[in-house]
Amino acid sequence: MTETTRTPADGAPDGFGGPAAEELRTLLLSRIQDVPDYPKPGVMFKDITPLLADAAAFGALTEALAELCVRHRADKVVGLEARGFILAAPAAVRAGIGFVPVRKAGKLPGATLGQAYELEYGTAEIEIHADALAPGDRVLVIDDVLATGGTAEASLQLIRRAGARIAGVAVLLELGFLDGRGRLLGALDSAPLEALITV
Repeated sequence: MTETTRTPADGAPDGFGGPAAEELRTLLLSRIQDVPDYPKPGVMFKDITPLLADAAAFGALTEALAELCVRHRADKVVGLEARGFILAAPAAVRAGIGFVPVRKAGKLPGATLGQAYELEYGTAEIEIHADALAPGDRVLVIDDVLATGGTAEASLQLIRRAGARIAGVAVLLELGFLDGRGRLLGALDSAPLEALITV
């Protein structure tokens, strides 16, 4: 795998940069489709299904996420339901490490750890198998989009409650105008937040 880095002076907050990264961003953006007024009027939905259908683009994305797993010395990858599963599982396989799903409450059999978090209107809960992470495991969280950061923040709390450590969070797309990054700063506790694309 080829590792690309960028110093903070170059403008990338967590080290993902350089010419190869810019080429990757261009490829990925060309395969992400804007869908206006979905799921409600005034919202511009970022549809990643064309990217997933393109073997070259999906392969390049998987390779980039796997490189982040290696760079941040992750022992396990946590994928967030549901599109995070699609990105996290192949990245874990490519990096040679285990994959752990974080699911909505009530979807996992056996003993689980749960974490409630606030939504704009109400609350939600996510769960992880109680024995999925070993104490001291370094865990990289992968998801498709960072929006307000609520699910990602709850997943970091779950990982720590399981006795594991946060290697970082990696997302395909960060919606910067929603400031999920700001919400995660405290929960990350100096672990990196890597966004391949920020809009």
